[in-house]
Amino acid sequence: MDQPVIHATHNHVTWITLNRPAAMNALTWEHRERVIALLADASADPDIRAVVITGTGKAFCAGADLRAPAPPGPERDRVAGDIARTIRQGAQRLIAAVLDCEKPVIAAVNGTAAGLGSHLALACDLTLAAESATFIEVFARRGLVPDGGGAYLLTRLIGPQRTKELMFFGDALPAPAAERLGLANRVVPDDDLEKTAREWAERLATGPTRALALTKQLVNASLDSDRTTAFAAEATAQEINMTTADAAEGVRAFTERRPPDYQGR
Repeated sequence: MDQPVIHATHNHVTWITLNRPAAMNALTWEHRERVIALLADASADPDIRAVVITGTGKAFCAGADLRAPAPPGPERDRVAGDIARTIRQGAQRLIAAVLDCEKPVIAAVNGTAAGLGSHLALACDLTLAAESATFIEVFARRGLVPDGGGAYLLTRLIGPQRTKELMFFGDALPAPAAERLGLANRVVPDDDLEKTAREWAERLATGPTRALALTKQLVNASLDSDRTTAFAAEATAQEINMTTADAAEGVRAFTERRPPDYQGR
């Protein structure tokens, strides 16, 4: 039986591949929990130094699978608060798992990224898109409010006016337009997507992993911080980083005029 989420690690890079092409890689609660667990494992494993998330077939991820059975639990009538709880424990946990992962996470968007699937890509630290990829804020088409952190992510990436345009109309945004808006770091030919993602991830995997984790935390927190808080966090991060072996190696390599050999510790 095919695995709906394929997991493999090569050269210190964990690849998480959504593998339900017939369902456009839409996420059930079970598959979502698997991705969250793999991201947590990547954070905790010092031998994993970068993560790539991608999909098989014509879609990166079409969002939550609305046709999938509900997670196991006692059956009862819905009461006020159930939907908000489901979103907090589901889609928002997934996006938070990407944002909080202590390793750099690359999205290799191979096709349609819609709804939660789009937010999954945009939560990643770097987003590569195939030329045929599209990003769709599909919620308004279904009469829904965007969830999975969409308003939080998009507003910070492209500002409120552009965010409202995408969310109000729900039009498909081709990869080149996404790149121009700043939603994709790079658009590459379809056949080059995996190769480019591998090159980027393996380059990150040879870097100072703890310094990159602290840098990620600083950048992610910066838009929610005042200057005093941001400056204090920066100083603290550097204090912590200077205790790592890679920081010592970086300084030593600079003084010895040679390339550094970072070990991710």
